Amino acid sequence: MNKTPGYKDSIEELESIVEEIENETVDIDVLAAKVKRATFLIKLCRKRLKKTDSEVKDVLKEFEKEDEEKGSELF
Repeated sequence: MNKTPGYKDSIEELESIVEEIENETVDIDVLAAKVKRATFLIKLCRKRLKKTDSEVKDVLKEFEKEDEEKGSELF
């Protein structure tokens, strides 16, 4: 079963790939595969960050809306 990694696991794997490349410990025969995997993980992280950002903004808008409604009830 090939499960999509979570955000934390993706970041940890990305850090590992970067470290291998920077330390020149990655075998040249697998370099392209590592770069492709890193690209996939970056896209995955960006997507999750955008989704989370959107969800947080929606929640904050709801709070603001509730505050405005409560504020207008006071007058």
